[in-house]
Amino acid sequence: MQVNIASSDKDIEKICSVLLQLRPQYSMETLTQQIQEQRRSQNYQLAYVEQDNQVLCVAGFVMTLKLAWGKCIYIDDLVTDEQHRSTGAGQVLMAWFKSFAADNDCKEIHLDSGVGLNRAAAHKFYLQQGFVIASHHFSLAIK
Repeated sequence: MQVNIASSDKDIEKICSVLLQLRPQYSMETLTQQIQEQRRSQNYQLAYVEQDNQVLCVAGFVMTLKLAWGKCIYIDDLVTDEQHRSTGAGQVLMAWFKSFAADNDCKEIHLDSGVGLNRAAAHKFYLQQGFVIASHHFSLAIK
């Protein structure tokens, strides 16, 4: 298994089918457009695990600076293809993130995860990777 950072439209295209499993509210076209906009405006990046030309796991992230955390990585979107869960791809990607963070002088890695029952396996994985539940995340929809 190899971790890559998407650098071309072709890379993004092959990643989108896996990302759509996490973000089904998008179509392939609208997801690609959203990724391109976030890349331009927020330096959003996509790391992915590939094996035998197949994308197993994807994570969208930004490197940022916050008063509360200092320089850190925030993982916006993390999903393992449903056919490749429990194969070690997520562990490979998390090991890469830890190394990437250290190499870039980041002090922490952060992510949010939904609280529904269907997220229990993901939460178990994050805890096994050393993450802690450090805060509650509040949101307010503006209509």
